[in-house]
Amino acid sequence: MIKTNSATSIRNAPTTLMFAEAAEAGAAVERFLGRNRVTLDALADRLRALPPPFIVTCARGPSDNAATYGKYLFETLLGITTASAAPSISSVYTAHPAPFSNVLCVAISQSGRSPDLLASVASQKAAGAYVVALVNDEDSPLADVADVVLGLSAGAEHSVAATKSYIVSLAGLAALVAAWAQDAVLQNGVNTLPALLPHAFALDWSGAIDTLRDARNLYVIGRGYTLGVAQEAALKLKETCALHAECFSAAEVKHGPMALVQDGFPILGFAGSDAAGDDVRATGALFRSRGALVHVANDGEAPGALSANCAHPAIEPILQIQSFYRMANSLALLRGLDPDSPPFLKKVTSTR
Repeated sequence: MIKTNSATSIRNAPTTLMFAEAAEAGAAVERFLGRNRVTLDALADRLRALPPPFIVTCARGPSDNAATYGKYLFETLLGITTASAAPSISSVYTAHPAPFSNVLCVAISQSGRSPDLLASVASQKAAGAYVVALVNDEDSPLADVADVVLGLSAGAEHSVAATKSYIVSLAGLAALVAAWAQDAVLQNGVNTLPALLPHAFALDWSGAIDTLRDARNLYVIGRGYTLGVAQEAALKLKETCALHAECFSAAEVKHGPMALVQDGFPILGFAGSDAAGDDVRATGALFRSRGALVHVANDGEAPGALSANCAHPAIEPILQIQSFYRMANSLALLRGLDPDSPPFLKKVTSTR
């Protein structure tokens, strides 16, 4: 276990695997784009020629958080209803979807080996779905069953806390939608990621560290494109920092959970430059007025605002989660924890 006692010791702390691997995200996205450009173009041509009636995503853990981001891209930029498959339907209940031709199944995984994920994808394929896999291990069973493989090309990840593979999954989904929709503006945004991600990683989110170093509970909020990264941040705070973090959309948090937000309650928010981001900022301001300790990315001059890169609204969440990863790594060390080896967790989670 790596233990530190002050902000100064954080600056001098040993480099963790989490830190080193997250820092590689820009290079990993560049590899992904270079290796998959031809495949993405061919896949986009097929999807325009044979548009699916709806999309099903199959994923667990961080990959399912990426799928949330994908859902918002698919529904806002392509107008195609998207739902997340519950893997237990296939793996536990042994139930199967009714046959439906030309459904698009987007499976996302680092290892491509979780039994319940594989059962879910196999069930979708047997029902007639066309399977596209975003997977880091291209020799995995998931890659074998997919119709199209988009190899994440993130390289080996040894920290239990996945970082660069998650970021490449987001970039891959954005690249797929940009090619499919022939959206040159979004494609340009994707192409800027290799250069912007190192800058995002260098941003100073230490204000949030000061708030969270002794915290026990907090809410993480996002909306629209940022909801998936808010989910990811809440997961990482549990995993690496032993913090009970719950994620809500800025809309859903007002349906009951906001009753707990009182003086001193920590809030971490992810806000883009779009209308959904405006709601996250407004919700942060509401909670701040009640004495909550609020930190929102891209929140202008508001107290507790966290620095964020300006980009295409669909690209901003990718940059913000990169900034978050550096903060979470430092926070874990400050709380006396090793973010690379959380208790009771393994790199590959095998769930039935």
